[in-house]
Parts: sequence; structure tokens; C-alpha cells
Amino acid sequence: MQTIEQSIEVNLPIRTVYDQWTQFEEFPQFMEGVEQVRQLDDKRLHWVAEIAGHRHEWDAELYEQIPDQQIAWRSISGTRNEGAVRFEALPENRTRVYVRLSFEPVGAMEKAGAALGLASSRVKGDLKRFKEFIEAHGTETGAWRGEIHDGETTRDVSGVPRSKRLFDEQSGSISASGTSDSGMSHQ
Repeated sequence: MQTIEQSIEVNLPIRTVYDQWTQFEEFPQFMEGVEQVRQLDDKRLHWVAEIAGHRHEWDAELYEQIPDQQIAWRSISGTRNEGAVRFEALPENRTRVYVRLSFEPVGAMEKAGAALGLASSRVKGDLKRFKEFIEAHGTETGAWRGEIHDGETTRDVSGVPRSKRLFDEQSGSISASGTSDSGMSHQ
């Protein structure tokens, strides 16, 4: 397996940065090659991405999620990968985001790309685009403050499944209603 480690500083508080990262279905807005991420339940995601010119689909399981600290995952079908995103509060309401991603390159093109460091460059670019995305918004577009330990959801502070929660941008609150006051649905 190849392992990539990258980090970036974001000029927003840790809670805002962490909460935005929990909005997996928005990843295609800043992750190169990611066509879709579909939230299946609180701990399972379905990914569709183009990697080295080939379309891949896989399911991933969140096995560790601690608000404002870490989200860790592993694939449970399809393309083999695993990793973690850690969040560190910095002075002046800034946050450092660390990403560690391990994956098994498939085919000659992916193996050659991995050898040339293309995957590492892609992750670095994804983090830069995430920083630009969240800093441009100035606030998260949604949040999930639950916890997952050893693959089991142990605490959901909202009591509402992640797929049913909406973020009201004006009040800054999370609700279980159909839409926020702005009429926009966020997960």
C-alpha cells in the first residue's frame, strides 16, 4: 500500500472546519476526480471517483469519529483504501488539518502515477481547495457531532440521523425539519 500524508492550515476555528468535513456529500466540490459521495448512514459512504483515467466505486466505513479531533475510515468494498483526518486547534481561531491516506494502486497507470507522486499532489490540491471552499463560506454548511468508536456509533448529540439533519445558516442551528429557512437542504 502507498501512504500519503499532507496538512494545511485553515483560517477558521476548529469546530467550523471539522463540521464542514463531516459533510461528505460536498466533497466533489473540492476533491479532484471525486464524482459523488453518497451518505448511506451515519458510518457508511459510497464513493464514485475517476483515478488515473479509470472510474472506481467503493464503499467506506467510518470506524472512528471524534468531534473536533479525528475521522478515520476504511474501504469495505471496491478500491482498497484507508486513512484518517485529524484536526488541531491553532492560535487565533485557526485549524491545522492533517490527512493520512493509504491505498492500493490498481493497474499500470495508477502504479506509475503513485511512483511519480501524483496522488500526493492530488491530496495536496484537494486540501488547498477545501481551505478555499470553507474560508469563502466563512461557516460550515452542515454538521454532525456524533461519535463513532470501533465502528459503532456511541453518541449522536443531535439525536437525529446524519442524513436527516439540516443546517440553518441564519440561526446557526441544526434541525430535523425538511428545509432550513433559506429553503436549502444540507446534510
